[in-house]
Amino acid sequence: MGTGTAGGTARSTVRPHSETARRGPVRTFLRTLDGVAIDAAYDPGSVVYDTGRPPSGHLDDLAIVVAHGFTGDLERPHVRRVAGVLRQYGAVVTFSFRGHGASGGRSTVGDREVHDLAAAVRWARELGHTRVATVGFSMGGSVVLRHAAAHEAGAGTDAVVSVSAPARWYYRGTAPMRRLHWLVTRPEGRLLGRYGLRTRIHHRDWDPVPDSPVESVPLIAPTPLLIVHGDQDGYFPLDHPRMLAEAAPDHAELWLEPGMGHAENASDDALLARIGAWVAAQAG
Repeated sequence: MGTGTAGGTARSTVRPHSETARRGPVRTFLRTLDGVAIDAAYDPGSVVYDTGRPPSGHLDDLAIVVAHGFTGDLERPHVRRVAGVLRQYGAVVTFSFRGHGASGGRSTVGDREVHDLAAAVRWARELGHTRVATVGFSMGGSVVLRHAAAHEAGAGTDAVVSVSAPARWYYRGTAPMRRLHWLVTRPEGRLLGRYGLRTRIHHRDWDPVPDSPVESVPLIAPTPLLIVHGDQDGYFPLDHPRMLAEAAPDHAELWLEPGMGHAENASDDALLARIGAWVAAQAG
């Protein structure tokens, strides 16, 4: 697995400098500020130029960091599909949140995961990218908001996209969210998460309770922010994205997508391409 300084990258067989890393993909483990090993992958992008020139808005120095939803990981087909579309607009960093896939630790369902995202963003900058954007889905959507609000030195972002995110914590207003709370709070639920969903969930309650996404959004300015939500989302109804947008009227853009459900699986390639184009334009 390797070792590394807190918040930095672990040693890998490929040196993390832009001249080397952009020749091909890199797979390594990152170490977070609180000492968790995070499985991460880098793809330098694969833009095909029919005209011999980059598409409008494409930046060679742009990296897009993808933050998956709860029970996902970087190997999941829906995460790979997201990365495959976004790599047309820049390099892509994918990673597995703590407690997911090959990463260490246990999931705190959106709390300490900000450290995981910060390590991935910092890695993208160490690889030579001067523009770094974050795109998060569901739990990952809440994490990108909280991370951007912190404006952490060396791990800040130049644009943020939050897809299908909650606005507030402890929401139980839909059947899927009531099932998720059972999964997280009950011993038998966490057992199912570990062996059925490849997700190791921490048994402790939040202490202290982290700032909610809607509390974080006003702190993101002046970083450009895009909030994307489907009008058929079965987890979080439309009051969630509207609350987020209302909390940032001067620097947030809201896309309410007709017929769209929840998170990565509901984000078709056309929507992902629109998100990629928005990121390339706003981060540059």
